[in-house]
Amino acid sequence: MLITRKLEFDAGHRISTHNSQCRHLHGHRYVIEITLSGTIISEKGNAQQGMVMDFSEVKRIASEVLIDKWDHAFLVYSGDTPVMQFLQSLKDHKTVVLDVQPTAENLAVIAFDILNAAYQDNYGNHLQLEHVRLYETPNCWADASRAVD
Repeated sequence: MLITRKLEFDAGHRISTHNSQCRHLHGHRYVIEITLSGTIISEKGNAQQGMVMDFSEVKRIASEVLIDKWDHAFLVYSGDTPVMQFLQSLKDHKTVVLDVQPTAENLAVIAFDILNAAYQDNYGNHLQLEHVRLYETPNCWADASRAVD
């Protein structure tokens, strides 16, 4: 069974190596879809009976490990020296420094890695992260999925 929870957050970024508008400081209303797989819990008396995982728990975990850190932050590539210096000059600025350009593709992979470590099989139902879809705009998104062995 697959379940998906959608969450939203706002963040700024720029793609310092880009040759068009994306090289400028700007922001997005990102939407992230988190897809988990697992068996439906059938144990009688279990509060999660009939579920793979409670959707509120999916949200709580994602918020704790990712969304709260990225929401209203500036996502900056560590090699973007001018912007790094500027952000460091701002007292208590919410900045997330990345080892790669903050493209939708890279952010989807980073989000997948962070969330993959956070969702654990606590119910004995083989729960695991399968897919992350990160919308940069309503019409543009990147997908990161579990590699098939």
